[in-house]
Amino acid sequence: MINRRKFIALSAFSSVVGMLGKKLSAAEPLTAFKKGPIVISTWDAGIEANKGAWKILQAGGRALDAVEAGVMVTEASQNCCVGLGANPDRDGFVTLDACIMDELFNCGSVAFLERIKHPVSVARRVMEKTPHVMLVGTGAQQFAIAEGFPLEEQKLSPDAQKAYDNWLKNSEYKPVINVENQPVRQAGKANHGPSAPSLLESGEWNHDTIGMVAMDAKGNLSGSCTTSGMGFKMRGRLGDSPIIGAGLFVDNEVGACTATGQGEDVIRVAGSHTVIELMRQGLSPEAACKKTIERIVKIKKEKAKDIQVAFLALNKKGEVGAYAIHKGFSYALKAEGIERLVTAKSLFN
Repeated sequence: MINRRKFIALSAFSSVVGMLGKKLSAAEPLTAFKKGPIVISTWDAGIEANKGAWKILQAGGRALDAVEAGVMVTEASQNCCVGLGANPDRDGFVTLDACIMDELFNCGSVAFLERIKHPVSVARRVMEKTPHVMLVGTGAQQFAIAEGFPLEEQKLSPDAQKAYDNWLKNSEYKPVINVENQPVRQAGKANHGPSAPSLLESGEWNHDTIGMVAMDAKGNLSGSCTTSGMGFKMRGRLGDSPIIGAGLFVDNEVGACTATGQGEDVIRVAGSHTVIELMRQGLSPEAACKKTIERIVKIKKEKAKDIQVAFLALNKKGEVGAYAIHKGFSYALKAEGIERLVTAKSLFN
């Protein structure tokens, strides 16, 4: 996983006017990117994922190919993260979910998939080679094998094994806000509420979801989302990430949106689809994300203080925006001459 401190120390984040070495706050405006492709993705992990997508976008490739290649970078990481190195469910098994959607409303999804390294690629095969949108469980695995995806060894990564062993001491499932940002070296404590360490204590970040949306040189949009779900979840639990309209939605006339955070509450409001529809009504990406967050908070009432949800959106004009319930969410942005991490605004600070 990327070490954020080292990244900031060793890398230059370019601003629109060419200023370097700067992490943007949400208060600084983002100019619409009208003159070329752009890719955005959730959390710090998006920095490396965007590089994978950019190789395709920069060469004039299709946004669909870019968003698949981009999140595959994160899926391939072997730690308490997205992919087979992720934290397991409470029974000790890693289960993966992913979806992908192109500019033509074609979409594919897999859920509760085990022992397959790149679920996003299986989701694309579902989209392109079946009459279905979603395959789950053993059916999804059988399809993946039939399509030539190798069946990987069923073994936890060292980080995930350590986290799981620590979790078993209390066997308490209690998700905390911004779990995506909990330090990997403290992963065993990450689901224990107040005992979780400060986000500033380490540069090693534990991301269990990455969502990505992109616009290519032709102005076409696509998106992808891939996750291991919440660590130590009930076996069979499914969040928003593989659900078209919840964790991801693309409308090539309007924009694209992806979500992260507590999936159950994204599903309640068909989150990404809601953001798109609000943009269709004329709201900017940030305003649409904010209004959807406000809707979730209105539903959750006092319980909103205990959950995190964030949306990240890109409209057809090339405008970017994001919003979260609580502070702590950031997203990665890459366009021509620009590479940076942006801190999103939040309802509660």
